[in-house]
Amino acid sequence: MADQNLEALLNRIAAALERLAPRPAAEVDLDTVDAFVWHAEGAHLEPIHAVNRIDLDLLQGIAGQRDVLLANTQRFADGLPANNALLWGARGMGKSSLVKAIHAHINAARPRALALVEIHREDIPSLPRLLDRLRKSRRRFVLFCDDLSFDGGDATYKSLKAVLEGGIEGRPDNVVLYATSNRRHLMPRDMIDNERSTAINPSEAVEEKVSLSDRFGLWLGFHHCDQDTFFAMIDGYAARYGINLPREQLHKEANEWSVTRGSRSGRVAWQFIQDLAGRVGRRLE
Repeated sequence: MADQNLEALLNRIAAALERLAPRPAAEVDLDTVDAFVWHAEGAHLEPIHAVNRIDLDLLQGIAGQRDVLLANTQRFADGLPANNALLWGARGMGKSSLVKAIHAHINAARPRALALVEIHREDIPSLPRLLDRLRKSRRRFVLFCDDLSFDGGDATYKSLKAVLEGGIEGRPDNVVLYATSNRRHLMPRDMIDNERSTAINPSEAVEEKVSLSDRFGLWLGFHHCDQDTFFAMIDGYAARYGINLPREQLHKEANEWSVTRGSRSGRVAWQFIQDLAGRVGRRLE
């Protein structure tokens, strides 16, 4: 009887553990979806069927950056050599929007040409596992990391350096990495200055940290926009979504909105248009 009770107890424990254990992620078909998010926990790719993006022709004030990144991405989609790209600079000036817009633009002309895979900053240590997964596919992937930066004591950047250029395997031929950051060297200025002041060999200490950004063949800078560029953004959105306000009134309200936010940027322009569209009963579709 005791043995039977023990067996029943063990069966109940096993059943409870099975219910608590996460189900293994289903295998994702990388050929049928154009966008994914990588989850390090569970090592699986989540398909994204509707990417949050805006059209490429709505991005104002960044024509030079747009042309360079579009050309690089088009070469990559065509199977030609292409560079990793670091998009750095002012907040809200379209860095991540540009990556997503170019991906959609190229796929609109040639469906399934590229897949966009987003990896979160905290999942960078799992990057080798992700690349091993993508390496086995026939598709070409733009690996996208938004708001990439590193702080003091964070050694994650070393694994990223090895994957980008320095490791034995390196980056797969069918993968290119695009990252955005508010920092040109991916780490705060005070962290770099601290290395200079405390290291035995200051130049070597700083070089070891900032050399990560050198792994990106393209550096594209994004800077705060002036008033004319801000109004051009507003005019473009208003025309696209049929918001028919007198131009003088539109600019006056947009300027007042930017003053309350303390800045002018593409993000601020979009937030104003969303508010205005709501007030005039216009859907942004």
